[in-house]
Amino acid sequence: MIQTTSRVIIDRPPEAIFAFVVDGFLDNYPRWSPEVKTLRPLSEGPLAPGWKARQVRVDQGRRTATDFVVTELQRPQKVAFRGVTDPYGIEFRLDPQSDTRTELIFSFELGQLGMAFRPFEKLIRHAVQGGVERVTRNLKTLVERETRPAND
Repeated sequence: MIQTTSRVIIDRPPEAIFAFVVDGFLDNYPRWSPEVKTLRPLSEGPLAPGWKARQVRVDQGRRTATDFVVTELQRPQKVAFRGVTDPYGIEFRLDPQSDTRTELIFSFELGQLGMAFRPFEKLIRHAVQGGVERVTRNLKTLVERETRPAND
């Protein structure tokens, strides 16, 4: 199992970040994670526990299609996803630092690697950590550029 986390301080209140990540998910997810080539909802309505989608990604030159489901949603503190058939989990947590600053904690967990991938575990772990750090940087940049500060 590979688990990794990245943290970043975003100069916005948690409500603004949560709205960007959750309420704008279908539009914004491919922007903060450009590896996502297509994203299609499999459920109607806004994100909620049980809501499902299908994504096609190209990571390190490898194309994959996976379905995922929202497993937890606590406005405006947390949203979590889990792969339906693939063993991965993703969690975004928001921890207010002040009225205008929030720590975004992004965690990714990749389940048991198959025997064929075990010799490459260190390389996979490094690639996953780099991806998690890139997502947090991208989210910080997008949120701070496209949402209004709390005191405006």
